[in-house]
Amino acid sequence: MENHNLTHEFPELEEKINDFKLNDEVFKKMYVNYEEVNALIQHYEDGEQNHTTDEHLTDLRKKRVHLKDDLYSYLKE
Repeated sequence: MENHNLTHEFPELEEKINDFKLNDEVFKKMYVNYEEVNALIQHYEDGEQNHTTDEHLTDLRKKRVHLKDDLYSYLKE
């Protein structure tokens, strides 16, 4: 499956991402939320947890996109 790690999504912002993870509490909370949703999606896609519906997986993917958009906006401020 495709890698949706934030530094993979925004390689040009890797240094800023790493700095914000250490020094910005607001960013850190958003980042952890994104990583949790992303990890859950990966578990479902990898077949490690197959007790979900297509609708639930779609909702999680939409949530991941919104979180990624929010993180990108925050990084670009």
